[in-house]
Amino acid sequence: MININDFIDEFFDFTANNQLFPWEVINHLDDLLAEKFNQLTDEYEISGNIAIHKTATIEQNVIFKDRIIIGENSFVGANAYLRGPVFVGKNSKIGPGCEIKQSIIYNDTAIAHFNYIGNSIIGNRINFEAGSICANHYNERKDKEISVLFNNEIIRTQTYKLGSLVGDDSRIGANAVLSPGTILPKESIVRRLELIEQVKADQ
Repeated sequence: MININDFIDEFFDFTANNQLFPWEVINHLDDLLAEKFNQLTDEYEISGNIAIHKTATIEQNVIFKDRIIIGENSFVGANAYLRGPVFVGKNSKIGPGCEIKQSIIYNDTAIAHFNYIGNSIIGNRINFEAGSICANHYNERKDKEISVLFNNEIIRTQTYKLGSLVGDDSRIGANAVLSPGTILPKESIVRRLELIEQVKADQ
């Protein structure tokens, strides 16, 4: 069992169901955010499916699509594109030109600029340097189902869109690529230009 709380402190404040695998959280993220919408206070400005905390900063030309929650004191830079469902926690920064798709960005995390985060769960106090990517799809494979490697066991997810689970206090270097299904424990370091590919095509 992959317990997300082992990777991200107090993650199950986000959802009380601690039996969900990371890909199940991502696949049901819109429903989970719909529940959170019902719990939001008047500290949020809500327009349709978009909820932005009144202390958050949203720069020019940001595009929000589908259900989005932006938390307290967070920042979204110019020309970013958030394709919901997306949750951004407290004190986090989404830099200019970033694209975030169907993901959770937890607290005090910085996504620099020109990054792509797809179908991922990103923990607390993480830094993504410029141009780093959480890829979510195996374009190059005939069998596109994504598997994850956990405790030396390969687990089939029965899904075709899945990015990464990145544990608290990790550092991802510029132009690094996390392949679909990557799981990084707390305090991981990914070097600049490094490719993380935990499960090979022939496994």
